[in-house]
Amino acid sequence: MIRFLSLLFVLCASIGRADSFPALFDVTGVASDDVLNVRSDASGASDIIGTLSHQQADVEIIAINDTGTWGQVNAGERSGWVSMRFLKRQIDNPDYLLARGFACFGTEPFWSLDVTQGQQAQFSEMAEPDTQHPAGLMFRSHNHPGRYAIRFAESSAVLSQEACNDGMSDRDYGLAVDVLYHNEGETALLSGCCSLTSY
Repeated sequence: MIRFLSLLFVLCASIGRADSFPALFDVTGVASDDVLNVRSDASGASDIIGTLSHQQADVEIIAINDTGTWGQVNAGERSGWVSMRFLKRQIDNPDYLLARGFACFGTEPFWSLDVTQGQQAQFSEMAEPDTQHPAGLMFRSHNHPGRYAIRFAESSAVLSQEACNDGMSDRDYGLAVDVLYHNEGETALLSGCCSLTSY
């Protein structure tokens, strides 16, 4: 019985990871002389607002519709939808939660944080020199699904899997972030959005 419950727990955890968003996908099944259309709504009849190449990799899907047939993706300065039929989810890397690299950003003041897990974090703020910091690995909350944290030097970031908007465009994101940034004796709390790819 204990063995069965343990197996069930592992299976449920795996399913949770496989179905969680945002996540990275690769375009598949599109002819070499064709493209995958990004549409304004989750419908093949809606306007085309962008395209993805037949071999496009690292496509960040923010969310899917109720039937799982369309995925939300950013295209240019807005958010659109692509058919999940032509997307293959990348295999999760057991060494890194979410993705090895990710980018976070916010406004008022404008700031950005580019992280490569286990290596480096670069923090940028308007009118200030960029700073480089050693970065650790992301870890999960013990009691809150969809929440993660990572340290870089004396600073830290807490990411949450939830809808987020940068307030400057019609793009949508699947990760919100709060950064507690320490620099030269000063501490700032900065909030914004994150992406598993760079824009």
